[in-house]
Amino acid sequence: MNQLFSIILVVFLLVALVRILSAPLRLIVKLAANAVSGLVALFLVNLLTPVTGIYLGLNLVNALIVGIFGLPGLVLLILAKWVL
Repeated sequence: MNQLFSIILVVFLLVALVRILSAPLRLIVKLAANAVSGLVALFLVNLLTPVTGIYLGLNLVNALIVGIFGLPGLVLLILAKWVL
């Protein structure tokens, strides 16, 4: 009887732990996916450097800006590079 109670308790604790950590983990995965998509967008912009003359560095800050803000973030980086 004690072994059955222990198994039920462990399963309950594991389910509770997964539910508690699922929201922050989902946010981290979404942020990482957005950062990767930002790096891809920056890479594509850098392919057009011979035509536009604008080069944006492929770094984590630029990738996060583009990943979090999307296309407006990419336009913001391009305008900041163009103005500065």
